[in-house]
Amino acid sequence: MKPSNVLFILSDEHSRRVLGCYGHPMIRTPNLDRLAASGIRFADAYCNSPICVPSRASLATGQYVHKIRFWDNGIPYDGSVPSWHHRLKQAGHECVSIGKLHFRSIDDDNGFTEEVMPLHVVEGIGDPAGWLREPLVERRAALRLARDAGPGDSDYQGYDGRITDAAVDWLKARAASRDGKPWALFVSLVCPHFPLIARPEWYGLYPEDKVPTPALYDPAEWPDHPYVRAIRECQVYQKGFAQHPGSLQRALAAYFGLVSYVDHNVGRLMNALDAAGLTDTTRIIYSSDHGDNLGTRGLWGKSTMYEESAGVPMIVAGPELPQGQVCREPVSLLDVFPSVLKWAGVAPNPADRRLPGLPLDEVALTAPQRTVLCEYHAAGAATGAFLIRKGPFKYVYYAGIPAQLFDLAADPQETRDLAKEPGYAGLVADCHKELRAVVDPDAADALAKADQRARIAAYGGREKILQLGSFGHSPVPGTKAVYN
Repeated sequence: MKPSNVLFILSDEHSRRVLGCYGHPMIRTPNLDRLAASGIRFADAYCNSPICVPSRASLATGQYVHKIRFWDNGIPYDGSVPSWHHRLKQAGHECVSIGKLHFRSIDDDNGFTEEVMPLHVVEGIGDPAGWLREPLVERRAALRLARDAGPGDSDYQGYDGRITDAAVDWLKARAASRDGKPWALFVSLVCPHFPLIARPEWYGLYPEDKVPTPALYDPAEWPDHPYVRAIRECQVYQKGFAQHPGSLQRALAAYFGLVSYVDHNVGRLMNALDAAGLTDTTRIIYSSDHGDNLGTRGLWGKSTMYEESAGVPMIVAGPELPQGQVCREPVSLLDVFPSVLKWAGVAPNPADRRLPGLPLDEVALTAPQRTVLCEYHAAGAATGAFLIRKGPFKYVYYAGIPAQLFDLAADPQETRDLAKEPGYAGLVADCHKELRAVVDPDAADALAKADQRARIAAYGGREKILQLGSFGHSPVPGTKAVYN
């Protein structure tokens, strides 16, 4: 494969179920649909942890969270583990980020040749309340989600506009400079992450009386599993919706509007590539750091192993990549590391070859049978959660509480837990064996909790963190976090 430039567009909290090319009946995503038609769409792509900081650390390093130990939103990536950005820069390639990184600090060597308008964690620490898992605390900042939902402007929309402006200008500048090694541009947008506020031109695309009610929204349909119950009691989003009539429809209309705004910015970037004459020499990746439950089962935000939360869109397109292909072999964000290096023409070193990811084009062409892992040790998790795929089956192991098994082909809404049924005991055992070939889940759970206890002690104790409170979302550069 001939080396090319790489444009990697990452959004934040975009459920793969909310794109036209993934089958959503209402959403308008013409640019992402066009990108999928010109390349490869991965039907079963996953993040490696359904929350921002560990997901982005895993994405950067190509390693599982339990290996790198950036467990939660209060233990951010600090440049200490080699990233694909480091590898590109070391090989003499220009590798620039524009937008949200959610690492510790711009003062760290995160591997980029330049960080433009980076959003890093609050005060180099992030969210200490996420360390409080023994026991969990009620996250009252979650109540703002329903209260604030609706039409309007927000810092995040303005930030995404500036990110896209800067990326368009960067691509224009490259039109006049075609010599040298291929470059990589990482454009990291923050929408459709909450607050669920969308400008009227995007909000108005989705009339409130037409947005579909989330699946399994009736409390009688909610799963009664101890992990899910603990998430609901900690992340009290649904309490806010009960307090604000009409907020469900406003929240969904706003989320859909924000997705269309992301799509609009993706279109601007694709048009800028065309205008600069760079389309034929650039491969594009579009994905997100995790999904959003969006009210399904009465859950919001991320933090669960359900498809809405752990699943992400993954679309690639560009020279020498198949057009209009749908790949049903599971992939994850770990696969970005070897993909970017291969596409830019950087030969893997011995450490790279030991990473679990594979180039996405090779997965699409060869469909290797492999284990894809997603794990969670952060806010709302009463215990460590671990997801693997085995064909159509999804196995979810929880340290110390009952596991789950779903057949996604027969039961895409994950309503029938096969782990409870005697006839599936052998498959559960096989799945658990495959999980343990990748990670000792109980040891990883114990290590995460030990690291978090150490952070609590170093910070000054649990009571000090409780007095600080928590914030709903990270502020854009130049603004302050709002605590509750």
